[in-house]
Amino acid sequence: MLDEILTRHANREGALLPILHDVQHALGCVSEAAEAVIAKALNLSRAEVHGVVSFYPDFTAAPDPRPCVQLCRAEACQSRGVEALVPVAEAAAGDRVRLATVYCLGLCSVGPSARVGDKLHARLDADRLRELVEQA
Repeated sequence: MLDEILTRHANREGALLPILHDVQHALGCVSEAAEAVIAKALNLSRAEVHGVVSFYPDFTAAPDPRPCVQLCRAEACQSRGVEALVPVAEAAAGDRVRLATVYCLGLCSVGPSARVGDKLHARLDADRLRELVEQA
């Protein structure tokens, strides 16, 4: 699978992020072994690849089968009350849903916001966020 992804992006300028996204999607994570193969294929150091993997919250080192709710906790969402919603989200998530903090989903004027999969949710209040987490 990894070889197919690398072949698909061969000779593409700026291929690292698209490759990492494809690997995360296909394998459920970007493991250290995958980082090494990607680094070699792109003529990068393992440290360069790992730096990108560890910087972005979209990439995980091990698969996690739980659904993920990304909750924006950047300044704009903080000013709109997201911190008061965090305990609600944590209680609704329990061990079944993974909550991930992200810093900016690009919905600053309509926060607090969250993302589940590719779908963005804005103007969240406690009830809407609880429902969103429970349905994830």
